[in-house]
Amino acid sequence: MIESLLVANRGEIARRIIRTARRLGIRAVAVYSEADADLPFVAEADEAVLVGPPNPAQSYRNTEAILAAAKSTGAQAIHPGYGFLSENAEFARTVESSGLIWVGPGADAITAMGDKINARNLMAAAGVPVAPGTTDPAADLDAAVAAAAGIGYPVMVKAAAGGGGMGMGVAVDEAALRTEYDKVRAFAERMFGDGSVLIERYFPRVRHVEVQILGLADGRVIALGERECSVQRRNQKLVEESPSPAVSPELRERFLAAAVRAGEAVGYRNAGTVECLLDPATNEFFFLEMNTRLQVEHPVTEYVYGVDLVEEQLRVASGLAPTFDPDALVPRGHAIEMRINAEDPKRFLPGPGVIRTWVEPTGEGVRVDSGYTEGNTVTPFYDSLMAKLIISGATRDEVLERAKVAVAAFQIEGPKNNVPFFAELLDNEEFLSGAYDTGIVSRMR
Repeated sequence: MIESLLVANRGEIARRIIRTARRLGIRAVAVYSEADADLPFVAEADEAVLVGPPNPAQSYRNTEAILAAAKSTGAQAIHPGYGFLSENAEFARTVESSGLIWVGPGADAITAMGDKINARNLMAAAGVPVAPGTTDPAADLDAAVAAAAGIGYPVMVKAAAGGGGMGMGVAVDEAALRTEYDKVRAFAERMFGDGSVLIERYFPRVRHVEVQILGLADGRVIALGERECSVQRRNQKLVEESPSPAVSPELRERFLAAAVRAGEAVGYRNAGTVECLLDPATNEFFFLEMNTRLQVEHPVTEYVYGVDLVEEQLRVASGLAPTFDPDALVPRGHAIEMRINAEDPKRFLPGPGVIRTWVEPTGEGVRVDSGYTEGNTVTPFYDSLMAKLIISGATRDEVLERAKVAVAAFQIEGPKNNVPFFAELLDNEEFLSGAYDTGIVSRMR
């Protein structure tokens, strides 16, 4: 097993990784920016190294500073968490060429899945269902218009190098396509350094369902169930649950088999997620993208399958077998995660500030993965995620009841926060029924 681990991230995911590392007797090293010096993850690590000013490019994305921190502290491995450098293939290669262990999939798999068009083509070749769309980038506006005419409106205009719900737009006709194409292309060039654009079929009423996969040290790829991620704002998730209320046992088998094929197609190792769109009218699903990292919502899978995914990541990276029997995985119970963000609960606009009050809920089936505590400042430099409220129980109904109590007990004063939105959602009949889709938040607003 790895003996010392540098966590190249911040906030709640850094705390989450440190917690498992220390439980396993692994020395945990944190890196932090000047803006994060007082956050809990810094104090909880065995050692912490300042890597730069608040700007992520000069700190959490500063590969030279992070590698120097690993060297100076004697860290044996690097866990990137999610975001920042987690899907940076060049960094993964550099880590390994430096003699360190990369706790994640190989650089080749990251590269293969990092381009949405390449990923779609690979998945189609592997027999994974993909939505109708372009097999090559739409080189210019005329090519995009021609592609959309062949696919049929409405279409999704997507940055080929994008991810996390960024760099996407919907066009219902040619006029809208002309606007969205220019907008997405410019955004993609600015954010990802790659203006390649993909055109694919857009489904107005669709569910977002993903499958957790794990590539084992012995070369096998297994699936640990699905997660429902359809409660979204601006194509970014707010709530996730497992199992999905929309997935029958028969459909689950199809989902899991497709996800395993996806992982096998790229020789996947370590934890990853195969994201899909599910048409509830037909029960057809289509590959959306593969996230080559640990997901924000991994705790719901941990509860339902009784595993610690961070521990399993560390075991794979160490060349060890999993703690469980891959052939005897059985889902038990239900779990829901709500992302507690520093944003207003109506328009979901960021609202950073000093946390004057922070009282986390407790009780049976209640877990809070937080990156902050009372007295900390939520700064505008990073993602607005402050904490994750995870509720588990024997049934979905039990989880929903526990969630209502927990949300009512979660007290945050200072930064704006979206806790009131979750109280509203937990009284929404569409959500309570389980028959919701990605349009639920817009219908609530």
